[in-house]
Amino acid sequence: MVSLCGLCCWQPVVLLSFAAVTTASYPEKNAKIKDSITQKTTGLMRMQFWRKAVEDIYCDNPPHQPVAVALWRAVKRHSLSKMWFIKIIDEREKNLDDRAYRNIQELETYAENTQSALLYLTLEMLGVRDVHADHAASHIGKAQGIVTCLRATPYHCTRRKVFLPMDICMLHGVSQEDFIRCKQEKNVRDVIYDIASQAHIHLEHARSFSKKVPAKAYPAFYYTVALDDYLYNMRKVDFNIFHPSLQKRNTLLPLYLYIRTWKKTY
Repeated sequence: MVSLCGLCCWQPVVLLSFAAVTTASYPEKNAKIKDSITQKTTGLMRMQFWRKAVEDIYCDNPPHQPVAVALWRAVKRHSLSKMWFIKIIDEREKNLDDRAYRNIQELETYAENTQSALLYLTLEMLGVRDVHADHAASHIGKAQGIVTCLRATPYHCTRRKVFLPMDICMLHGVSQEDFIRCKQEKNVRDVIYDIASQAHIHLEHARSFSKKVPAKAYPAFYYTVALDDYLYNMRKVDFNIFHPSLQKRNTLLPLYLYIRTWKKTY
């Protein structure tokens, strides 16, 4: 069973559900989940439940919980790798401190162990076990994690929280308070430019493997349509992350996806 989700990209419902209860796959969810876990203890209890649930699933004894049961069926049917679920839980648990990323590498590590891990599982459900597809998934996941962080920034700022990499902010002399006050000076936009550029680089690296990636892996990578659209719109507003247009959904995304599938590219 698959879901077209909000962006018409192929992702199994069970993985989307697992993402929702452990870590976030999309900007809106990411922001709300960080808000919902107001106490670290509550978050740790949630992670402990899912860590045990994954162990029980691989012992053929899933807990009586809808997502866990669906996950157990998917594991049995597709022989999904346990380590990706554990990585997601481990990384989400480390992220419960609710602090800014120290540097862009830390953000990329979080994205690799959450967003990329979900893509690896999606590839396994598609029957793709290929090193080139894995390389592409790694870069796309990192790009998705970076864009997720950017898209959620205005929401977080309204709650006086900033999670953008501190090293890039310091490089341009920008403080967290500058973001909280929604400043739009050039140095603030330069921070966003540097971070967005890193996402773009990862997308380009992912596409460098396109001729070697099996065609049946492409549906897992169509989320790049939304990533490209967001980065393009960011350039149009000169990297003003608080511009209202960046918070609107593009109704043309399904058309862009159709064109991408017709061209057989991601």
